[in-house]
Amino acid sequence: MSIVLVGGGARSGKSRYALQRARELGPRRVYIATTEVVDTEMEARIARHRAERGGDFTTVEEPLELGRAIQSAVADAIVVDCLTVWLSNLMLTFGRDVDAGIETLVKAAVGNAATVILITNEVGCGIVPESTLGRDFRDHAGELNQRVGSVADEIHWMVFGQALRVK
Repeated sequence: MSIVLVGGGARSGKSRYALQRARELGPRRVYIATTEVVDTEMEARIARHRAERGGDFTTVEEPLELGRAIQSAVADAIVVDCLTVWLSNLMLTFGRDVDAGIETLVKAAVGNAATVILITNEVGCGIVPESTLGRDFRDHAGELNQRVGSVADEIHWMVFGQALRVK
């Protein structure tokens, strides 16, 4: 069991890197997608990601119960794409406890026998968001990334398609 956190900005190569790492870990691979189809542009993005993965991953679509999806996955490698989309889903779903969701996610990742590769976006390097929701999201994303980073065996920061090992 190990946890690998892959972070960076938008279109920095996070998913490509995570998929490559998962392919090196064995033939049983699970890809947990947290994104939901909300419009035609998102549908096209999801189709592009599916094509990049090809048929060598079992895909699980889970926008909210990420801890449960990780816990039930049996694989050599599990790729979760991505934590910040999942966080957004939690925050926009009435009655969801974000902190409890994060703890459930962490316990599931730590408890799974697979290598769990968690993809996340760094959202704290830009300007302070104008809205309360935006600032809350940025703060929760920072807390989520720190919490997962504290249990990760490896942390990789993606810059221009290149992975920099942080931990």
